[in-house]
Amino acid sequence: MPADLAPPELVSFLDSLPEPHILFDRQYRIVAANQAYRQQFAPMGSSVVGRTCYAVSHHFDVPCDQAGESCPLSRAQASGQRERVLHLHHTPRGEEYVNIELTPVLNAEGEQAFFTEKMVALKVARGKPAAQGLIGRAPAFQRMMELVARVAPAQATVLLLGESGTGKELVARAVHEASPRAERALVPVECSSLTETLFESELFGHERGAFTGANTSRAGLVEAASGGTLFLDEVGDIPLTMQVKLLRLLENGTYRRVGSTEVRHADIRVVAATHRPLEQMVREGKFREDLYFRLSTFPIALPPLRDRATDIPLLTEALLQRVAPERRLTLSHDAMMCLVQQPFPGNVRELRNLLERTALLCDGNAIDTSHLALALGSARGAPRDGGGLSAVASGLQSSAAPLPSPPQSLHDIELAVLREQVRQHRGGRAELAVKLGISERSLYRKLKALEAAEPGAVKLP
Repeated sequence: MPADLAPPELVSFLDSLPEPHILFDRQYRIVAANQAYRQQFAPMGSSVVGRTCYAVSHHFDVPCDQAGESCPLSRAQASGQRERVLHLHHTPRGEEYVNIELTPVLNAEGEQAFFTEKMVALKVARGKPAAQGLIGRAPAFQRMMELVARVAPAQATVLLLGESGTGKELVARAVHEASPRAERALVPVECSSLTETLFESELFGHERGAFTGANTSRAGLVEAASGGTLFLDEVGDIPLTMQVKLLRLLENGTYRRVGSTEVRHADIRVVAATHRPLEQMVREGKFREDLYFRLSTFPIALPPLRDRATDIPLLTEALLQRVAPERRLTLSHDAMMCLVQQPFPGNVRELRNLLERTALLCDGNAIDTSHLALALGSARGAPRDGGGLSAVASGLQSSAAPLPSPPQSLHDIELAVLREQVRQHRGGRAELAVKLGISERSLYRKLKALEAAEPGAVKLP
């Protein structure tokens, strides 16, 4: 059967589905797109039929797996079954993370003749600056989001592991908002701020007269999270005596208010987070082993900012919008290069604090290295001339190739840095991607943009 003659029954079935779907053949050509897809992913009035899926979704001129991307079609051809991936797609709203579920459709001979692709945008994360939510494109960030996308629709308990400042509450919210419980509450519990005497009452509630000062009955945070998600932040700080009661809640969904014998049932999903080494705490007898294994049904490691330094320009633009929404602040080329080279042991939280201080120290709308030097100096007790930051800036100015004109945007800054890296690189594209700490797919897209802006600039094997 020719690829452009898809069974009309199949096309009609796809059009009845509420989720966005496309149908394409073995040559990646789209032969049908249902109404839900056209409404969410197709620009107004445009048609995707006849175009390749990779050209529509990624603006690539080759299939995803030839551009450093994980291709669900090639994986389905190899496995013979349904495949799921998380991709960064171009949409009418800009680049968005999209959950993709690809299913082979067999013909009468049992061969894979067509493929259906269901697409659901992951609204909690973006590949471009945004006013709120998670932002990133680095490979480490994408690996984390793939895990979020897989576990969110389930009921499994999630354990978020990462250094302070990596955004554990934002990831917990992402899990919640991409789950069937998104319409109900996400209730955070600050475990580190609760004393042993308060923990049980805050979590489970209490009856009138249960203790001195309990003049009325009070529901706990577990009841407040009913039907939704309970987020236990810094779970490693829960007192040992309280851990057994939390274990009971996790194992059978039951608990008692303080001062009550009535067993209550909780309809909650638990997401826990910690920066502490729980496995080590278990060995030292500071954390219950059974609770650890119950919490870590689905662990997700959050990458520190040093492992996703290529996201700093994206994060900087977004964070400046958040800390100074009434201003249109921009960073000079040298200021951005200095930011990228900072270690940021406090991760994204430290970056945000630095940018907020910098914004307060800058009277205009253009931030340069002198403003960053003042902000860093005020935090570290360094001389007001900026010390090491000024040295970094001077080194960059002396070693970098001259720019054709002062960059006016993050896009220009990125192209300028990439141009210099390409000029100095003597290997192939795969080696350059490793050197820059990005995926081959991301490098492919960036090189394509550089070549479009400056024909002949890309001379790599």
